[in-house]
Amino acid sequence: MELQALPSRIGQVRRIVSAQLRYWHLDPLIDRAALGVTELLTNVHQHAQPDKTCTVEIELLLDRLTVSVHDHDPRLPEMRDVDPASTGGRGLAMVAAVSESWGVRPDGESGKVVWFTLPAPTPAMPAPVLQPYGTARETTRRHTVDGRRPEHAPARSAVAG
Repeated sequence: MELQALPSRIGQVRRIVSAQLRYWHLDPLIDRAALGVTELLTNVHQHAQPDKTCTVEIELLLDRLTVSVHDHDPRLPEMRDVDPASTGGRGLAMVAAVSESWGVRPDGESGKVVWFTLPAPTPAMPAPVLQPYGTARETTRRHTVDGRRPEHAPARSAVAG
């Protein structure tokens, strides 16, 4: 999705990412993905020039979720040591802490892409619920060998001849 990285939009994007992960049944990743995308969008809001336009992408491939933010500022961010008393400058360190991997790559002369990955749990296939024979309610119609339903089949004699 393309957006202006403004504080009011960052919360909306966080909710959209969370909803998509719920749809993909990746609920365990929601908090870390929401925190990561929030930090990347905050960096665009605070540092990107000439504008705050960016694109957020989330991609699920096999066992890996990748979240990326593309902006129009070609300057690459640097993760630096932060004074413990400082109230800012921790964005990329937080992304690194919650993700499996992260990075930045130039996108031609038009900007850069900052991304992070999270390991996606393999979806467990729900086990079929098996009911003991005779306790389940029959939902299919039975047919005799000749294809007729039992109520329309001729009666069979119990006498052997």
